[in-house]
Amino acid sequence: MTDPSGDLAVSERRRFVTFVATSGFAAFVNVASRYLLSLFMVYEAAVAVAYLVGMTTAFLLARRFVFAATDNWRAEFGKFAMVNVVAFIQVWIVSVVLAEYVLPAIGLGQVAETLGHIIGVGSPIVTSYLMHKHFSFKKAAAGKVS
Repeated sequence: MTDPSGDLAVSERRRFVTFVATSGFAAFVNVASRYLLSLFMVYEAAVAVAYLVGMTTAFLLARRFVFAATDNWRAEFGKFAMVNVVAFIQVWIVSVVLAEYVLPAIGLGQVAETLGHIIGVGSPIVTSYLMHKHFSFKKAAAGKVS
């Protein structure tokens, strides 16, 4: 993958920035849906369901704007989901530990769930990018020009 000038490094940076932007939007969807779900679910369950909503949003955006997609979206989604199982474990642990222990202990109890969730959702950005590039969209990744 190269940009029009042929600079592979510039093109890779552009793809990473696009991944961060699309992931940021998916993270917003995740956090917003968690907020709404928390109106009728316990926090831990709302984090889990919201993660699925955010993950699906992230997949659709990554497939469209970041990585070249193949015709086999089911296989890509399966790999994407596997990567996100690992990321979800990290997000859930970070979100819950911050919301229930760390943030209340430092006087941020009133915003602990939202702030903990935002930090948790952002925590796996670099590892997720690399795993999606080299696993979820491996065969197609080299063909996408940003």
